[in-house]
Parts: sequence; C-alpha cells; structure tokens
Amino acid sequence: MSGGRIGFGARPGAPDAWVRRGEGGPAKAEVYTARLTVDITPELRGRIRIAAFRRGVTMAVLLRELLEARFAGEEAP
Repeated sequence: MSGGRIGFGARPGAPDAWVRRGEGGPAKAEVYTARLTVDITPELRGRIRIAAFRRGVTMAVLLRELLEARFAGEEAP
C-alpha cells in the first residue's frame, strides 16, 4: 500500500434532489417481480447460459422472454 488516502467525491448540495435524481421510472419488469426457482440439470443450465450469451442478454432476461412468449395469451386465475 502507498499509505495515501483515497478521497471520496464531494457531498451533494441537496441530498433530497440527489436521492430523487434518476434516469426515469423503473422498468416494467422491476415494478412487478417475483422470484421463481426451477430445478434443471447442469447441462440444460449450460445451454441456457450459452444461448443467453450469444444473444447478449442475461439468463433471466432470456427466460423471462421465453415465458412471456409462451404464456402471452393466457390470463392469470
């Protein structure tokens, strides 16, 4: 270690404005989410990971899109 201190950024002038400042509202998926746990084989998990990587998305996004496409016309009970 060099012994020097690492400085922090300046404190915001108006903390309330700093907290409220954002890039807009949350995305639709962030507003209404629920965790889903599914048991799959390691091989299937690997294939899903590769497919997601090739599409440039996360596994969660890929699976969410697949489920939305499969259950698009069905209503919840």
